[in-house]
Amino acid sequence: MIINAKGGSGKSTLATNLASYYASQNAKVVLADFDPQESSLDWLRARPKSRPLIQGIAAYKDGLKPSRGVNYVIIDAPASLHGPKLTEFVKKAETFILPVLPSPIDMRAAAAFIKEIKSTGPISRKQAKIGVVANRARGYTNIFAQLDEFLSGIRGVTYTTALRETQNYIRAAERGMGIFEFAPGATGVDREEWKPLISWLGSKRSH
Repeated sequence: MIINAKGGSGKSTLATNLASYYASQNAKVVLADFDPQESSLDWLRARPKSRPLIQGIAAYKDGLKPSRGVNYVIIDAPASLHGPKLTEFVKKAETFILPVLPSPIDMRAAAAFIKEIKSTGPISRKQAKIGVVANRARGYTNIFAQLDEFLSGIRGVTYTTALRETQNYIRAAERGMGIFEFAPGATGVDREEWKPLISWLGSKRSH
């Protein structure tokens, strides 16, 4: 589940690129969109028929009912999840990714949300794992250095990687594709940045 209570953190970007990565590895993938804005489903509608198939679910109205034989269910969670609604939502997944933008407002919001989500049942009992991603990072800036330090210091949460701000993600979103589906020469830096996240996702649940 790609989750962050604050809107605009890049959840759909992570969800769609992750779904396209696993699909390109011949996995059977479901992309479940719980956000009524349908950003992930809009991306899927733009996806070329020549690309590996990804099943889309408008989960915000139809619920989460993937077909049998699915290898990965990628959930694009809505914003503003708090309290009992958040507690119910975390039961839908066993791995959580929180993208955080390099801004003081986003860092403060992330700190509060991480504290809240860590108190929910499955996560407090260590039955699920949480990873954070520095999203739209601009290296060598003071604010990224602050974000890097902030994410590195959160206990019980894995700081998986930092993803740079680049037009590659915008081009991918427009075409219904992921950065792994572009030529390696054009997205080599981005592919390297994704490697630690993908490795963490494939690891055991323990931090």
